[in-house]
Amino acid sequence: MFVIENGLLLYGKKMQPLKASILIEDEQITEITTSKIHKGKKIDANGFIIAPALVNSHIHLGDSVAKDLGDGKDITQIVKPPNGLKHKMLAETPPEDIIKSIRESIMEMISTGTTTFVDFREGGVEGIKLIEDAAENLSIRKIVLGRHDSFIGNQTSGEFIRKIVKKLLKSCDGIAPSGLGEISDDVASIITEECRKQGKISAIHVAEYEELQRSSLNENGSTEVARVLKHGFNMLVHLTAPLNDDLNLLADSDASIVCCPRSNGVLNVGIPPIKEIHDHGINTLLGTDNVMFNSPNMLREMEYSLKVTRGYYKEYFPPEEIFKMATVNAGKALNMDIGCIKEGMLADLIIVKQISHNPILSLINRTGKENIKFVISGGNILN
Repeated sequence: MFVIENGLLLYGKKMQPLKASILIEDEQITEITTSKIHKGKKIDANGFIIAPALVNSHIHLGDSVAKDLGDGKDITQIVKPPNGLKHKMLAETPPEDIIKSIRESIMEMISTGTTTFVDFREGGVEGIKLIEDAAENLSIRKIVLGRHDSFIGNQTSGEFIRKIVKKLLKSCDGIAPSGLGEISDDVASIITEECRKQGKISAIHVAEYEELQRSSLNENGSTEVARVLKHGFNMLVHLTAPLNDDLNLLADSDASIVCCPRSNGVLNVGIPPIKEIHDHGINTLLGTDNVMFNSPNMLREMEYSLKVTRGYYKEYFPPEEIFKMATVNAGKALNMDIGCIKEGMLADLIIVKQISHNPILSLINRTGKENIKFVISGGNILN
């Protein structure tokens, strides 16, 4: 049990700045008050912001071993399974090197304020084991979404695919195939059906660039977005190039969108229409995507997202909405008590030096790891 006092906390889903004290018992926030709390060990947060810890809602940790390889190549040459540069590199790298590089990336996430991540995990059950080994004794909350090479193409029987999906789901939190360009509609339906039965996440890359959308329209008569929603995927990654009625379809669904603006930028595929997605009332999250291209630093992701969105639309976009994408919106999508400072929520917090007059902009625009005093996950101080 301990108390954080004298700090400026970002309270509730609206991130309202409030001078208050927080009592943490076991894993939870049990009391928030403007009065003095007399019990428990004290942490003096005078001059600091107490904020929800960050959630990285989309990352590929496996390619941490391939940082900055392939720069300038076409996106399909780099990451398209099964023959992209990334996949060849992973196949040729000893498991111990992959584990070491993943662990370094996880530690970087912790040091920059992230306490929960969602990993698209290649390599079947063996790939899942790699991340379990890499995260050993690190108090970070990991959401692991598996996949298997048998998903690719249309040569494998539905019965075998179903067996593989069930086996994977015993070891992970959901399934995340690469995209509709790599799997058949039958495979997609099996994945979402089995995830739905077990209350687990079904995620997929969608509309990452316009060519994929045009191909889907030409070959299937509907956009990638319409197709993945028809199958019932509940977490859609990228949405850089929505077409036709895509945003209205998403607004009428329960799916969440994970935008990865830095990744889209480095791969020359565009800028996600974050303002339009937000204006349609779609639950929007942020992720850093492949460590191969980007550091797994959500502070940098938020800053880029805010500035590129304002520049793209040539109008104001509230920084609070960007911060929510890295916190409370993710908690909603993952159905977890994280991303929000309220009584009863898990004590996932960061205590950060306030550098400017605006606490949200201080976090987004100016905070580096050297400004983070404490990272707290489930009531445990990690640094």
